Amino acid sequence: MHDIAEFLKAHDPFCDVDEEILEQLAERVEVEFFAGGTVIFKQGEQPQTKVRVVRKGAVDLVDHGRVVDLLGEGEMFGHPSMLSGLPTGFEARAHEDLLCYELAARDVVPLLARPSGLPYLARSLLSRPRPGAAGESDTASAEMPRQPARALIRRKPVICSPEISLREAAQRMIDVGASSVLVRGDEGMLGILTDSDLRIRVVAGSVPVDSPVSEVMTSPIITVGAEQTGADVILAMLDNDIRHVPVLSSRSEVLGVIVGIDLVAAEARAPFVLRRAITEAKTKEELREAAGRLPSTVVALDRADLVPEQISQVISVVADSLVHRMIELAVESKGPPPATFAWLALGSHGRREPVPTSDVDSGMAWRDTPGAEVTEYMHAIAADVTDGLGIVGWRVDPHGVTAADEFAASSIGDWRSSIERWLSHPENNKVLIATSIMLDARTVYGPEALSPRSFFYESQHRPALLRWMLRLALAAKPPTGFMRDIVLEHSGERRGILDIKHGGLLPIVNLARYAALKAGARVTPTVERLRAAGGAGALDDGQVRTLVEAYHLFADLRLEHQVHQLEQGVAPDDRIDPKQLNSLTRRYLRDAFREVAAVQKKLAGGLVWDT
Repeated sequence: MHDIAEFLKAHDPFCDVDEEILEQLAERVEVEFFAGGTVIFKQGEQPQTKVRVVRKGAVDLVDHGRVVDLLGEGEMFGHPSMLSGLPTGFEARAHEDLLCYELAARDVVPLLARPSGLPYLARSLLSRPRPGAAGESDTASAEMPRQPARALIRRKPVICSPEISLREAAQRMIDVGASSVLVRGDEGMLGILTDSDLRIRVVAGSVPVDSPVSEVMTSPIITVGAEQTGADVILAMLDNDIRHVPVLSSRSEVLGVIVGIDLVAAEARAPFVLRRAITEAKTKEELREAAGRLPSTVVALDRADLVPEQISQVISVVADSLVHRMIELAVESKGPPPATFAWLALGSHGRREPVPTSDVDSGMAWRDTPGAEVTEYMHAIAADVTDGLGIVGWRVDPHGVTAADEFAASSIGDWRSSIERWLSHPENNKVLIATSIMLDARTVYGPEALSPRSFFYESQHRPALLRWMLRLALAAKPPTGFMRDIVLEHSGERRGILDIKHGGLLPIVNLARYAALKAGARVTPTVERLRAAGGAGALDDGQVRTLVEAYHLFADLRLEHQVHQLEQGVAPDDRIDPKQLNSLTRRYLRDAFREVAAVQKKLAGGLVWDT
């Protein structure tokens, strides 16, 4: 046996893996060496797409500078983040010179999904220490074991009577893609029939397929309550050597059945698996089905105590994957592109700050190539992707800043000419809004060199652009009226309602964009822009602190509001009823609005109002 395969065979979760499979796995293993003290991955880093097994040496798991665990020979690390699709919960650092084996997710997930992989998963996730509260970036230990069982259910239960035939029960399972059916009689739940029962007792056994399910079902059944945790479900599976656990409501109603594989990757909720489903989709309909899981993913991440910034990053990753796959499908349909092109995420998606209500702003640029067919091809791709976004239920920007609009899609040469023309006559309101959105541009497909964003920084009209960006930042005012210690809109259609986006976040986003442009900082996330502006002197330390704290407050409140709406089955929005907020929150908001307005007033004092 191959040396690597022999080593893996001696350690969980590889102990009972077939030798032939291990040999194949060993052929795909990458061998890595890290000198002592080397940081392998940082805390809060993007979700891992691979795991590592220590071959020689040791690994420190570090929580905000404090070593909380030491991993030795044969131990795996990186899998909680890989399985959940969440940022890494710890920093992994070589305790001493380290030799380890790197394995791809596609090779590891099937092994952990086996019944024998569940005990390893339980031990590694439940016994390992969790990250502390400061800047917490929790891992799968929060995503799955700490979640209520009701949040881990993938689909509605399939329920049948004990008299139906095994053939019919199997067909019902096939029809909905389930691996079990629950059997209920006149006096309540009697048992469960699983795909394993069918394979062992019917296919490989002697029970006729026309026999009633009551002859093969397992009874009595082991259940858990809706509010019990994922950890309780794991333990129920381990204690009873089962892979299917029905979940009951407080009134003993069956909500669904959790399967072992659901706990391995928290499949319907895990961003990692959601992104994989998008990547593997063959049609727009399959993309729609995959994208439909995003709201439940957002709810699950919120329950896992991720901060809004991290949840927005996950939404952004999913959106990038969705657009990338749509472009691939469009290219497959229309043939190879006649010129290299880039697709740009704009606005909140460009800043990696989207929430469930965010519109999808987009742009497109391609290399200067003669021929009308090039422009026609690019516009056809843009129209196809924009149409696809509508099919999957994502909102396209209603103001027309999309790659399907010629205003936001052209060759790179035309982009340069357009931007110079915009900046020489910036008083057009549409141009100002488009310019601000383009300053948030991030390339999600194609070469970064094709992004026209750099032209704004290189333009001879940059001083005028700065003045107009400041005017735009000052135009977005915090709400002005007061009611019960909270600042509200006092007129218009939002009278008496707090619009947390336009009244709270937008003024800060616009100020951050202006300040970063003044500082020459090309970062796009709002908080990063504010800190970069502070470091360059474009804002003073007090202004940066005020705006960052206010931004976090508004972002927290906005996401909490939208998650609550998603849980209630209501379409999310940005309109918050002040009567639902406690007095302390209202006081914080009042103070935050006043402080943001004070920053605007101070910056307005140095503005010359001419063109």
